[in-house]
Amino acid sequence: MTAASQKGISMLGALVLLLVLSFAASTAFRLVPHYLDFHALQRVITRAPEAVQGAPASPAEFYAHVTRGMQVNGIRDLDARSILAVRRQDNQFHVHLKYERRAALIGNLDVVVHFDRQYRVRAP
Repeated sequence: MTAASQKGISMLGALVLLLVLSFAASTAFRLVPHYLDFHALQRVITRAPEAVQGAPASPAEFYAHVTRGMQVNGIRDLDARSILAVRRQDNQFHVHLKYERRAALIGNLDVVVHFDRQYRVRAP
C-alpha cells in the first residue's frame, strides 16, 4: 500500500460507524432512565430510617414512604405495592424490590431490563 491510498476512513466505513454509534446511542437513551429510576428507588428504600418525619414503623408506613419518594423523584409509572414486598421481622424490614421495564427499540424489537434486589432496612 502506498501512502496515497491510506488517507482515512472510506465513505462506507463512515456510514457503518455512524450506524453502530446511532444504535448504541438509541439503546442508551432508552435504558438510562430506567436505571436512574432504579437507583432513585434504592436510595428511597435504604434511607427510610433517616426520613425527616421519622422512620416508618409498619409495612404500610414503609409503602407510604416509598410512594412519597417515588413522587419526589418523578417515578410516576410504577406502583410501590406491585413492585415491593415488605415484611417486618424483629427490628428490620425485609424489602424485596422486583420489577421489569420494557422499552421499544426498533419496530417490534424491545429492550427489557429486569430489577430484582433484596434489602434489610433498620426499623424503629
